Amino acid sequence: MFDTLSSSLQSAFRNLRGLGKISESNISDSLREVRMALLEADVNFKVARDFIEDVKQKAIGEKVLRSVHPGQQIVKVIHDKLVELLGSSHEDLDLGERTPASILMVGLHGSGKTTTSGKLAKQLLRDRKKPLLVAADVYRPAAMEQLQVLGEQVGAPVLALHGETKVLRIAKQAQKEAEAQERDVVIYDTAGRLQVDEELIQELIGLKNKIQPQEILLVLDAATGQEAVNVATHFNEALEISGCILTKLDGDARGGAALSMKAVTGKPIKFVGTGEKLDNFDRFYPDRMAGRILGMGDVVSLVEKVSQDVSKEEMALKEQKLMQGDFTLVDFLDQMRLMRKMGSMESILRMIPGGANMLNGNQLGQTEKNFSRMEAMICSMTPRERQKPQILNARRRKRIAAGSGVRITELNSMLSRFGQMRKMMKKMTKNKKMLRKMANRIPGLSLG
Repeated sequence: MFDTLSSSLQSAFRNLRGLGKISESNISDSLREVRMALLEADVNFKVARDFIEDVKQKAIGEKVLRSVHPGQQIVKVIHDKLVELLGSSHEDLDLGERTPASILMVGLHGSGKTTTSGKLAKQLLRDRKKPLLVAADVYRPAAMEQLQVLGEQVGAPVLALHGETKVLRIAKQAQKEAEAQERDVVIYDTAGRLQVDEELIQELIGLKNKIQPQEILLVLDAATGQEAVNVATHFNEALEISGCILTKLDGDARGGAALSMKAVTGKPIKFVGTGEKLDNFDRFYPDRMAGRILGMGDVVSLVEKVSQDVSKEEMALKEQKLMQGDFTLVDFLDQMRLMRKMGSMESILRMIPGGANMLNGNQLGQTEKNFSRMEAMICSMTPRERQKPQILNARRRKRIAAGSGVRITELNSMLSRFGQMRKMMKKMTKNKKMLRKMANRIPGLSLG
């Protein structure tokens, strides 16, 4: 996401970092590139203009620290202003104290409302809520069936009244069902249109008046760029939305919608969809997004991803095995599968500071391909061979290579790399044990 914007800003920053002193003339020249990058990313013209003007005023008025290079200081100003433009801080759902709370999902046809409703239900289940999904789209063929499938996948009940054409009747039944099942959040997946029209708006206003929702979330396709902001403005004027969810940020989204939304509508982006899978759904943090756009990474989100996918018990067990120097091909396979579970190599690299600069289409594709081949090799081994790779003689290696569809040289290369990794881990284990032993001898200091 934001590939074009990020690469353009990186190019502009190379010139900014080279500035030996800050003056209005050299800042103007350098910021012209930043302004062009924003406009090319489909950021609202007025938003881009005001952003550059604010950065210029702030940079010129800023007292240059002796320990910081002037160019670096301007980059920090841009980062801070970018965070402010994106919304300053994360705004979570405000469900109030009334139970059940209601969330109204609105948006145009094709924006991803139904899938996003399922993703939101899964997020609420993680937050220990008990959501009920309501199929309130009575126009789109198979909309109710799609929501029922999603509900089954995430583990949330779905109310779908097949054949019912009155949205208000569905809402009335939904409220009864929520109370009967003791659900604390009701998510209404509503109908969309190809464009904003009066009929759609009136139906949504009627539903809003009926259920009195705590949240009205507008689902927007980030790939539509500036048009997404215009759609948000129309919906906000009619319904007074509480926030937005940007979908399809994994595609060729140029960033204009995300960067313009808060400034133009005054409404925050609360969540973002970053893929088709139900797990590709994240809370929106302006500071983290700014870091990704500027190539600074997002280590906090990476840690959160790991903690979601790996339990504390698993982490403790893995650490114990490492401390004992007992790292096998089974553990190696588990690590590869964990990385895949967290997402693509590209998404992980983008969260590592400087990782975006490492991205190369061919190399990245080759890495993903190598992961699959290594997995096939290990899966072609017997349980004993995975635990004790030292027993792999020439005959066994020939069988494994044939079974996984690779050359013996590839298998040997993988085993060689695994052996080097294992040696490195044993060294790290010894050093850690030595550090712990030394620390425990010092009164008041212990490393566990």
